[in-house]
Amino acid sequence: MHDFDPTRYTPPVARVLALAGNGSRMMALTCGDCCWPDAHQILQRSSPGDLFPGVADPAAAMAGLWLYFSCFEEAHEIVSKSETRDCELWHAILHRQEPDSGNAAYWFRKVGAHPAFSKISHAAIRILEKIPRAEFRTGRWDPFAFIAFCERARKQPRSAQEQAALEIQRAEWQIVFDHCARPQE
Repeated sequence: MHDFDPTRYTPPVARVLALAGNGSRMMALTCGDCCWPDAHQILQRSSPGDLFPGVADPAAAMAGLWLYFSCFEEAHEIVSKSETRDCELWHAILHRQEPDSGNAAYWFRKVGAHPAFSKISHAAIRILEKIPRAEFRTGRWDPFAFIAFCERARKQPRSAQEQAALEIQRAEWQIVFDHCARPQE
């Protein structure tokens, strides 16, 4: 697992993440219903600027937080209104989880190379070392190959494929969220 520490963020963000695994929850490969009603209420009453002061794109961080709680519609509403690179990245991830592979690929093409990709690649390599039966290899991060891998993994419940995809997806969320949610130094 990526070295994720929810105390790096504001106390309200750390508290909402504590409702569901402190940022280490395994999200399903396919979006389900928005979960954790308490988190939903807190996020509905919160503004991105209040939760994420000093960050370059508070809306992107907020979209990631909504996604963590499987609130697809709320996250999609945010990313649909923004053309920032970080929101476009969340948009791509959302559609991969929808699942809508074509739409996910469209948004990943718009993103191009992203600063988070190097860290995601390193995390994926570490995860795959622990799950050698997973049929996915990465050098530099290839979000298009990961879309295809998630498609295959969805069809193989409780397999090495699914376990690897879930763990890589969690690391991806942690890395992208950290990129978006921490104030720029």
